[in-house]
Amino acid sequence: DSGLRFHYVAAGERGKPLMLLLHGFPEFWYSWRHQLREFKSEYRVVALDLRGYGETDAPSHKENYKLDCLITDIKDILESLGYNKCVLIGHDWGGMIAWLVAICYPEMVTKLIVVNFPHPSVFTEYILRHPSQLIKSGYYFFFQMPWFPEFMFTVNDFKVLKSLFTSQATGIGRKGCRLTAEDIESYLYVFSQPGALTGPINHYRNIFSCLPLQHHEVVMPTLLLWGERDAFMEVEMAEITRIYVKNHFRLTILSEASHWLQQDQPDIVNKLIWTFLKEETTRKRE
Repeated sequence: DSGLRFHYVAAGERGKPLMLLLHGFPEFWYSWRHQLREFKSEYRVVALDLRGYGETDAPSHKENYKLDCLITDIKDILESLGYNKCVLIGHDWGGMIAWLVAICYPEMVTKLIVVNFPHPSVFTEYILRHPSQLIKSGYYFFFQMPWFPEFMFTVNDFKVLKSLFTSQATGIGRKGCRLTAEDIESYLYVFSQPGALTGPINHYRNIFSCLPLQHHEVVMPTLLLWGERDAFMEVEMAEITRIYVKNHFRLTILSEASHWLQQDQPDIVNKLIWTFLKEETTRKRE
């Protein structure tokens, strides 16, 4: 309905159940490369470039990135792919969108899997009471400035972007699957295109207009995966999330893992997702 063109990468046969993957910031469909390969045997796996990212259209006004637009995008994409429901998986900011889609369109989500992002109500309440999380989320406030955040990312050959994934403080943990030179190149290629950072940062420029939420409850089986060494999100929020899920809720915290969990520990993450998907089907059959 928005008239935008969305880019996605798909694996697995058409007609199989849909698994829809929503990436975080600053990422694009490529952050799900391990999951595209893993789940294509039983699913039609679709990794999107969210509105404003990668090869998806990027409207120029920041109003075009309000959360309700981003939620409607997912509904529209599902329908244009020829599906009315999916297994929905989101990481980081894509996790925020996944929670909201699950709350607003529960009939469209059979199972919800979120990686390193708490229920949005937990996030907004926790941040107000815990200055330490407010500091970790400082970039949300920094991103409210016009043009300067984009400029900061480009300085010194995109040093900030590289260090997010590779530095000791924020990057993939010691025991993680390091990004290869080719992986880093992929990210640099996408975000070094003219204007490529404005859409992604515009997602954050609208956050304060949409929270707190009116509706909170999540009614489908939910799996929350969390890398404990996340430099941006305090692990305490993961446990509190349980309150808002009115169905089977499973939380797994990986102690050595970073914020970039599905790239950092792909084998463990894939195994945990399989277990959750299979466990729920057998339980329903009983």
